[in-house]
Amino acid sequence: MEASSHLGATVAWCGFALGVIFGAVGNKVHFCTMGAVSDIVNIGDWGRMRMWVLSIAVAILGAYALWTAGLVDLSKSIYTGPTFTWLSFIVGGFVFGVGMTLGSGCGSKTLIRIGGGNLKSVVVYVFLGISAYMTLRGLFGQFRVSVLQPVAINLEAYGFKGQDLPSLLAGTGVETGLLRIVVALVVAAALLFFVFKDGDFRANTEFVVGGVVVGLLIVAGWYVTAHIGYQENPDTLEMTFFGTNTRAAESFSFVAPLAYSLELLMLWTDKSLTITFGIMAAVGIVAGSFLYAIVSNTFRWEGFTTPTDLRNHIIGGVLMGFGGITALGCTVGQGISGFSTLALGSMLTFGAIIAGSAATMKYQYWKMLREE
Repeated sequence: MEASSHLGATVAWCGFALGVIFGAVGNKVHFCTMGAVSDIVNIGDWGRMRMWVLSIAVAILGAYALWTAGLVDLSKSIYTGPTFTWLSFIVGGFVFGVGMTLGSGCGSKTLIRIGGGNLKSVVVYVFLGISAYMTLRGLFGQFRVSVLQPVAINLEAYGFKGQDLPSLLAGTGVETGLLRIVVALVVAAALLFFVFKDGDFRANTEFVVGGVVVGLLIVAGWYVTAHIGYQENPDTLEMTFFGTNTRAAESFSFVAPLAYSLELLMLWTDKSLTITFGIMAAVGIVAGSFLYAIVSNTFRWEGFTTPTDLRNHIIGGVLMGFGGITALGCTVGQGISGFSTLALGSMLTFGAIIAGSAATMKYQYWKMLREE
């Protein structure tokens, strides 16, 4: 038991260290999916979106390099399973996109803003965490489990082992290991072409470095939880993932971990609860963002200016909590970590999040014009 606890703590502290880097870099380069969509919708600037896509490409290459080398097994993550809950991905992703627009940023950006002194994001964090927990085990969860989750396609019934692209293409008779390499290279190459075909982006060193670093952090997350933390349990003699809430391979995600962090704070004396990779990664992001804000002299306290502003951020947090759990992740959890596994559900969620955010921005602009 002592060895198990030590390994779980190692995984959690690695999550904190990686989170510190994520928070500092994210603050420096303004890494924000909502901001990326806003730049496109409002001013036609694709810079931050290309940075996000670059991080996905780097994460794909790194994650599949680890898988090919036998260091991790991405089929043991929550993203690649054969049950394709397409309605949950669409509804959850779209609702999350709406929420992150009302809440001024996704889960990771909320944590980065907290580190920079934004009190509005503290409110978003609390309501996101509560809503996420309600969707995991509470009132919202009943709707998720009874209405959305049953609408699914069992890919195993059609001979597919998982919903990742290599598994879906395995019926061609190509050797699985080779197929993984080829598919990962093709998808990553297409994404990199989109990213670097733009001269302005190529000239923006800050965005290029930011995208690469975030992508590598996702890869490091896979290595920590699926290699370092995947060991034989001395109590059961079975291979076990230590230090993760899902008891599966994980990388960065910022919806469920916020719910678990609130649970841990409220039930601290419950010895069945442990500090995990996801929880510590979230704490690390706040710490890293705070350190950067202090060093760069950009730390500023910021609060609500109007009741409407407060209302929108509360609603945004609630929608992100529900949407993120329903879709199995957020802009980072599904949009980068999940996408790096080449899971079909992650790609669907990626599109739904962008659609929800863009639609909300369009509606806000239309409403503003009506009120003038």
